[in-house]
Amino acid sequence: MSSTKAYVEHVAIWVKDIHWHIRFFEEVLGMTMREVDGPRDEPRQYWTLGGLQFIHDPRFEGPEGRLAHLGVMCEDLEAALTAAQAFDVTEMPQGRNWLRLPDGLAVELIQAKPAACVAQALAINPRAEA
Repeated sequence: MSSTKAYVEHVAIWVKDIHWHIRFFEEVLGMTMREVDGPRDEPRQYWTLGGLQFIHDPRFEGPEGRLAHLGVMCEDLEAALTAAQAFDVTEMPQGRNWLRLPDGLAVELIQAKPAACVAQALAINPRAEA
């Protein structure tokens, strides 16, 4: 078992209508913009506070759900990459921190800065009573 810790920082999803998704998650759930790729009125990609990434592709015809990849925040990226070598994963063209799992799932491993923030994020129990 790895001694390093990590958490899912974002889930990337291909969407045909990025504007609809932005409006829904903002107006219904209050998940406002964290980051945008491209002009705000015509974004190519859009990240929300709360861990969603929408990738605009009006021609996408993949399976329902349209999962693009998981973004995983690591306290020690190098340790995670070393540990991953023991599994049947392949490096993706995006870089050595992008791994394709045997079932096809794409995982982007990201170095947390500072590394201690991973432990802080994992210490939060959002279902605990206040």
